[in-house]
Formats: sequence, structure tokens, C-alpha cells
Amino acid sequence: MIQSRTHNCGELRLSDVGKQVTINGWYENIRKVSKNLGFLILRDFYGTTQVVIETEEMMGELDGVNKESTLSVAGTVRERSSKNPDLPTGEIEVVPDKITVLGKCIYNALPFEIGQSLEADENTRLKYRYLDLRNPAVKNRMVLRSRIVAELRNRMNEQGFLEITTPILTCSSPEGARDYLVPSRNHPGKFYALPQAPQQFKQILMASGFDRYFQIAPCFRDEDARADRSPGEFYQLDMEMAFATQEDVFSVVEEVLPPVFEKYGVYQTASKAPFVRIPYLEAMETYGTDKPDLRIDLTLTDATEALGDCGFGPFEGQTVEAVVVSGFAATRKVIDGICAETEVQTANKAYWFRLDDKGAFVGGISKFLQERREQVIQALKLKPGDFIGLAAGAKQTALKTAGVLRKLLGAADEKHMRKECYEFCWIVDFPMYEIGEESGELEFCHNPFSMPQGGMQALKEQDPLSILAYQYDLVCNGVELSSGAVRNHDPEIMIRAFELVGLGEDDVKAKFPAMYNAFCYGAPPHAGIAPGVDRMIMLICGEESIREIIPFPMNKNAMDVMMGAPAAVEQRQLDDVHIQIRMEEEKNAAGS
Repeated sequence: MIQSRTHNCGELRLSDVGKQVTINGWYENIRKVSKNLGFLILRDFYGTTQVVIETEEMMGELDGVNKESTLSVAGTVRERSSKNPDLPTGEIEVVPDKITVLGKCIYNALPFEIGQSLEADENTRLKYRYLDLRNPAVKNRMVLRSRIVAELRNRMNEQGFLEITTPILTCSSPEGARDYLVPSRNHPGKFYALPQAPQQFKQILMASGFDRYFQIAPCFRDEDARADRSPGEFYQLDMEMAFATQEDVFSVVEEVLPPVFEKYGVYQTASKAPFVRIPYLEAMETYGTDKPDLRIDLTLTDATEALGDCGFGPFEGQTVEAVVVSGFAATRKVIDGICAETEVQTANKAYWFRLDDKGAFVGGISKFLQERREQVIQALKLKPGDFIGLAAGAKQTALKTAGVLRKLLGAADEKHMRKECYEFCWIVDFPMYEIGEESGELEFCHNPFSMPQGGMQALKEQDPLSILAYQYDLVCNGVELSSGAVRNHDPEIMIRAFELVGLGEDDVKAKFPAMYNAFCYGAPPHAGIAPGVDRMIMLICGEESIREIIPFPMNKNAMDVMMGAPAAVEQRQLDDVHIQIRMEEEKNAAGS
């Protein structure tokens, strides 16, 4: 045992009775029975041990010592007369000869009780994260995280992958999110960027002759927080394979991930290979999302022909999508809550009606449907007792709204959701290009480094919006774990792909000089993917918020409230890197 300990606080058993021991830990609590009898709980990383104070003198040594101080207790192990079967150390206790205060907690009151930290306000928990992490429930998630990462590493090594770390300071490149920029001291006016992903480096490794690369890669993106996305930084199981196809990538992922989910997850079953594969357009039409939760057995039905001209204003001239739920007997309050949450998530209203047990339309918008009852029943294949959720709007709006409605309805009805499992699927055949919502111009839809299906011929002969790419997403229980692709390793095809979005050969060479030049020296076909480690662990632990499984997360505003970051720096530090700060009011004043 390290330091002055002979044992840790989770280690002692009946077989240790009579031994002289020294244990160290945090003073969790004391139950005082009298002035010369008390039961102190000492806690460390490994567990808790009861320490019995049996003298007034020893009790006096604890006067003025606050809870959460660190103590060293030297004494004798004995059998407890009143055992606690719920504790590993519940059959023994330590009678101290000496108690030494190792580190004082100077505060009488804590911001929250350690064992109840999960009930505290999130910002308070993050500000005092060092106390929050003392809670065994929080600590155990971090232990599990470590074990999962180690398991992933082992499995990747078994698959023949070589772990290689790539640079943190690199150049800015268009990855789809904002970069974190780092000013250069030695090169005035120039900046490094923290990598949004090791995308170019791992592809260059393939061109360098490495066959199978992986790393638990830190990635940095200046984007807003969500429940399943941490702002600032995150980690991904980044991998790339030379001379590989889409099938090769699928095979590795399907071999590596399910056993990890089954071994450590709150659910003990996960999809077996091969995972279900769903083309992107089919996923949108069937589930209203490109990250469907396949535990839910509900699907979307296009109800435009049956309901579009029923006289209900919001349906006029719009696409109408329906979600039919058999036997959904929820109260009006529950239904209203689902419709309200759908609007919160989509900024679009949801509607509904029922076909009751007597075959009549009731509730919601039913009054608009009475004259076409048989037509609607036939079009939606309705049965008595069915509940019908509806969404309307431009086609993509209607689909996405109905997709959210489907998920909420499925979660509200256990008959339609097999909750206790991990259901994986691949979303494949993404469009290579799309029309940008803001620009109105042709843009890459998913990943500019992807190989178009059909290669150069498709780029020259097909309508760009009809071209599909060898791109794929990995989805589990409605959460997108990763995007990946077969890479565009041919310089000529790469230039042509970028020309379609208005970037010429010079632009490609300027934006991606190293990767482009490397490919000009003979690059192998290669493919890869990068499942998000944080998201995987969130699912494995059954947590709703990704911040619960990150040791030191930022809050929703991308602030580290414990360390006080981001923070102002001294003027000399700015001078060193040739930076001058102009606040918004100064800019406005200069402009006027």
C-alpha cells in the first residue's frame, strides 16, 4: 500500500480482525451517541470504513474538525456487533489509537452534501466539481469511462490497428464548425487552430504507408452545447483503414462496439452484426430523421392525399405526415404535453385525432375529417383504438416534425418501444451535395473528402443533387455516434468535386495543401470513421446529459466555472502574440 496506508477504506474484512492498520480518507460523517461514543465514517476512492470512537479524549480530538477534512486513522480491526450487509466492509470496524488530521476542510458548511450532489444545481456542481466527484455515484462514472476507453483500445489493437497521436496545433480548415484559434508569437498575424478532427492527418497517414490507424482523439469545436454534445472539446475513437471499402469499416465497428456496450452498459443486449442499413432518403421518409431510434416500432405515413384538402387550414397546400399508434390510451394531458414538446423541439405544431372503439373519429382535428372517414381509414390503414399524430408543412419540415412526434409517442407507450437494448444501424447513401439553406448555392451535404458513388463519371454526367456519396452514419438508440466515409483519394476526382461547389484547383491546393500533395504521390483507397467516445459512454451509462460522464465539463455556455475559463489575460501576454482587443462598443465608436 502506498504512502502511510496499510489498507484502503474498502479493503478490510473479517479475516483482518485483530490487525493493526492505518487507513486514510475523508471524514464523511459521525454519529455521536454520547460524549465518549461515536461512529465515524471514513471514505476514500475505494469505499468506506466505520471507525468507532470509544473515549472522551479521542472524541475531543475531532472537535473543530469539519466534515470532508482528510484523516489518518491508526488502530485495531475488530468484528462489528451490528453488521451492515449492504457494505463490503460492513462486518468490521476500526478502533483507533490515533487520529491525525492530514488536510483541513476550513468550511463548516458545504455547497451541497457529497452524497446528494446530483440534486444540486448544475452550475454549483460544476463550480465545486472536486466535491461533486467525491460522490461515489459520480466517481463511478469516471471509473467506468476509464475502463471503457481501455476496452476500446484493447479491441482496436486486437483488430490490428496502430495507435498514433496527431498534432493539436495545426492549421485552420473548413470542417463545418468554428475553429478555436491560437495566435503565434513567432509569426505575427498568423494563427494555429485546434483540430476539429484529425481528418487530414489520418488520411495523410494512409498515404504515408500506414495500414490501420486509430487514436482516442481530442477534438475542438467552438459550437453550442446540447444534451448529447459538449461545447469546446470532446473525444472520438478515430480510425482509418488503407485499401479499405465501406464494408471493411462496417466489419470492424460491428466487431468492436457491441461487446463493449453489452459488457458495461445499463442494458445487456446490443445489435449483432450485420447492423441494419438504411439509405438516407428512406430513413427520412420512414422515420422523419437520419438518426432513427429503432427500438420504436412506429413509422411515418404520407397522409397528404387523404388529409391535405380536408379543410383544416394548416394542412392546405402542405405535406402531411402521420404517425399511427395502435392502442395508445394516453390522457388528454399526456397528448397535449407530447404536442407541446414537439413544438419546442421543432418550432412546428403537431396535431392528432383518434379512431375510437366504435369506429368514430374523436378528439383533436376530428371534426374536419368526418365527411371523409372511410377514405382516411383506408389510406392510413386504421383500426379501432388507433391514435394518429400529424405534422404538416414543407416536406422536410413535415418529415422532421413527424420524426420528433414519432420518438415522443414511442417513448410514451411501452408497447411500441423495446427500451432495454442497444439498437445500432447504419445510415448510408447520403447525397453528395445539397442546396445550402443560407447561401442558396450548391454545397457539400456531409463531408467534402468523401468519394462520390460513380466516381468521375458521376461528377461529369449526373445532376449534382442526384449524386450519392460513400458516406455513412452510425446510429444507436436515436443518437448519432459517428459519421464516416470512403475517402476521395484521387486528386483529379477531388478537384472536380470541389469545382461543382465553386472552388477550383488553386482553392483545393490552398486549403488542403499537404493532403492534396500527398495524394499526388500515390494514395491508397482508404476509408474511416470516428465514433464519439463521450456519446458512447453516455449511452452505455444510460445518462441523458453528456456532462454527467465527462470529468471536468463546461456548462451550457461553454464556460469552465470551476477554473474561470474563458478569462481575460494580461496585456503583456497579448503583446507577446501581437493581439489587440477591440470591444464591440469601440468598434461602433470607430465606425461612427
